[in-house]
Amino acid sequence: MPQSVAPVRLAWPPSVGHHQAPARSAGEEEEPARQQAAEADESDLAEPVMTPTRSSFLAKWKKVSGASGYRIDVSTSPSFDSYVAGYRDLDVGDVTSRIIGGLMPGIRYYYRVRPYDAAGTGSNSETMLAATANTSSGLVINPTFDSSITSNPRSNAIQATIISTIQLYQSLFSDPITVSILFRFSSTSPRGDPLGNMVGESFYTVYPVDWNSYINSLKADATTQNDISANATLPSTALSTNIITSSANGRAIGLDTPPSMFANGTVSPGGPYDGIVTLNSNQPLQFARPIASSNYDARRFTEHEIDEVLGLGSHLDRSGSDLRPQDLFNWSNAGVRNTSSSGTRYFSIDRGTHNIVSFNQDSSGDFGDWFSQSCPQSFSYVQNAFTCKGQTSDISMSSPEGVNLDVIGYTLILPSGLLQSISTRLQVGIGGHVLIGGFVIGGSGGKQVVLRALGPTLAQFGVSNVMQNPTLELRNSSGTLLAYNDDWQQASNAQSIPANLRPPNSLESAILTTLNPGAYTAILRGFNNGTGNALVEVYDIATGTSAHLSSISTRGFVQADPDVMIAGLVVQSNNKKVIVRVLGPTLANFGIADPLADPTLEVRNGNGTLIGFNDNWRSTQEAEIAASGYAPPNDTEPAILRTVAPGNYTAIVRGIHSTIGVALVEIYTLN
Repeated sequence: MPQSVAPVRLAWPPSVGHHQAPARSAGEEEEPARQQAAEADESDLAEPVMTPTRSSFLAKWKKVSGASGYRIDVSTSPSFDSYVAGYRDLDVGDVTSRIIGGLMPGIRYYYRVRPYDAAGTGSNSETMLAATANTSSGLVINPTFDSSITSNPRSNAIQATIISTIQLYQSLFSDPITVSILFRFSSTSPRGDPLGNMVGESFYTVYPVDWNSYINSLKADATTQNDISANATLPSTALSTNIITSSANGRAIGLDTPPSMFANGTVSPGGPYDGIVTLNSNQPLQFARPIASSNYDARRFTEHEIDEVLGLGSHLDRSGSDLRPQDLFNWSNAGVRNTSSSGTRYFSIDRGTHNIVSFNQDSSGDFGDWFSQSCPQSFSYVQNAFTCKGQTSDISMSSPEGVNLDVIGYTLILPSGLLQSISTRLQVGIGGHVLIGGFVIGGSGGKQVVLRALGPTLAQFGVSNVMQNPTLELRNSSGTLLAYNDDWQQASNAQSIPANLRPPNSLESAILTTLNPGAYTAILRGFNNGTGNALVEVYDIATGTSAHLSSISTRGFVQADPDVMIAGLVVQSNNKKVIVRVLGPTLANFGIADPLADPTLEVRNGNGTLIGFNDNWRSTQEAEIAASGYAPPNDTEPAILRTVAPGNYTAIVRGIHSTIGVALVEIYTLN
């Protein structure tokens, strides 16, 4: 994460963390380990692609017929009158790409290769050019491939898969640290122990950071909305003397936790690696997708073990009572922590209200991994404790792995200053008093969104008279019904809804869909005309696209406290200028029989602090609001224009003197 303070420097002694991923899949007996022979499947493996980082780039060259390997030179001079340290006549084996690391930012580098075979070394290739990124930020994973990979006949496929995996992590996280990992493809561990029935294994450096140092650094490092939500759940008193953090995780939050691991899996000061990842060469691992039903996905296991090196894991897999960072967000129920191997235990960043993913409680697997279903798995995640053959998965911004790494100290890369979600809570009636949420998608291309309708869950937050069974429909600007849902688990794509956005109650509704730019309406009604307090939400979950939520609105029947209209929005990444306005009398022009005659508006931040109140829009900011083009048509309608920082915000709509009626709250982005 971006650092605002100098790293804390304390003398914590390093030790070894260890993780193994077993071949046994939940609910099935595993065949005896066998050598995977899928070279034919890997012959068409796509060339890896990696965006240059501040300290590395991907060198690539064409295969030379008959070559058994290649030697590479790297220089800052096109004449090669000097060489980058470690890159003069470097034997890289029988591959056609290589990550060149340990470089300076914003520098042009030249490289050339020479093929060799049993008869000798050939001539130089043409000189090729690459440049590192001119930036000081961005996660960098620096791989070293040991001889078990470089001398393997499948070396090109193995390295290509690992490079593609590294690119995924570097595209997800912006932390200005370099993580050094040794990769192996062997049937034994770095210490020489047989891997047996294990498919993947990692050793990594850990440090016992005292509670206050870790917690203070984690809080100071908060950047994303996930961080803000999760940090609000941290306990006020220590749950353990220390937090056992991986060396990479410690550096991500500004602590002095250097790599200390040697190639044999031991640790002491001066060790060059943060961790060692080994894939078992005796297991049926396939390095090209799609994965055959008899094979394991090698990339998935690579991601799993990288997650362990980065810092995922439970204290339950170690001796002693000191917690791991992940343990800080373990819950068994709303408001009830559970860091034990008994009962229910799941990952949550809102005090246990939402179960993002359940942890494994089977002692034959790792307690820091996720609960695993029988094969084939409906929820096939990277960190599942037991994995199925033939199934694939990847870490992503919204996956349980991505969210978990985010809240223990890494920073997800988010686009600048976008509205990420809108939500509105209201007493929902029937007929014209249903809850209607509108939103506009701007930009180009498709935008993936999740819409939710919550009712029973609201009771956990002290809301009375909740709607017991909400339904949800999605319509386009012409009124055409695009999707309908009653109970979210009945949706055909329910398993694809991000884990942290699945409604907590089975009677609540959700729609996952991809929409083109345009205007849309989400309508929340009670099943069989049921009434009560309910919440409608729209989440932007594909934040890497050019399409975006450009305006959002909600219409409903506003009553006196506590049944006023409460709209929430989330701004992500950077500051955003927005205007919030409420329409009441204007709605009579659109056939609304009982509009709110004189609405008021207040806007509060995530701490509940009032940052704006307005009754009649001309009374404050008249010139700015008029210039925005979004001034309310009626002078008695309120509006507030603000530039807001990333975070949660709430707009509360009431009628003056507790009057009631239908109102529309709208939020528009202005930059």
